[in-house]
Amino acid sequence: MENIGFQILPINRRPNKALIERYRHIATPLISDNMSRLQGTYSHIRPFHKSKKITGTAFTVRTRAGDNLMVHKAIDMAERGDVIVVDAGGDMTQAIIGEIMLRLAKKNGIEGFVIDGAIRDSAAFESHDYPCFAKGVTHRGPYKDGPGEINVPITVGNMIVHPGDIIVGDEDGVIAVPLDFAEELIELATEQETKELGMFEAIENETIDRSWVDETLRQKGCAFM
Repeated sequence: MENIGFQILPINRRPNKALIERYRHIATPLISDNMSRLQGTYSHIRPFHKSKKITGTAFTVRTRAGDNLMVHKAIDMAERGDVIVVDAGGDMTQAIIGEIMLRLAKKNGIEGFVIDGAIRDSAAFESHDYPCFAKGVTHRGPYKDGPGEINVPITVGNMIVHPGDIIVGDEDGVIAVPLDFAEELIELATEQETKELGMFEAIENETIDRSWVDETLRQKGCAFM
């Protein structure tokens, strides 16, 4: 029998590595534009590392605010290339991870963290350039009592994440791609990237067509004086 609120589940479906690699080279805005611009975390979830992009399989954790017992278990369970995504309720009173957990996760080949909550030892994430997106920083450490859940659907920064989703994060934020739509979305995002590269070239050549701006204004009923 399930113990709702205090349980550990497996990831039943995982994306293949070739598909994850394709997402590694696509910027989050290109993905977001093809998900109706309504998906992804809000802007409070921001990077605390320097430059690395985060791309991998979502290994989800829901924990009680200020408690990281299940995050420790997730570090022991997650596979190489997984992204540990933590719903800590957005609470900022206690840090969910710090440098010790950073080092453990890095040693285990975990891709990084996305945390709707606080971290500490923030300078370590920058110096290691280890991917970590979080809501903020506090020196106050966590408790280790539970409860919590592993590999259940969670909400992080107003974004729904299912275990096995493809997580992509860069300087513009984090987005979760549902596995059922991942093949289609990468094609759409790649097509948009090609289109935008053509637009950049047209801007430089001064051949870009901007007539759509006035046409849209007319359609919206704007008065031209």
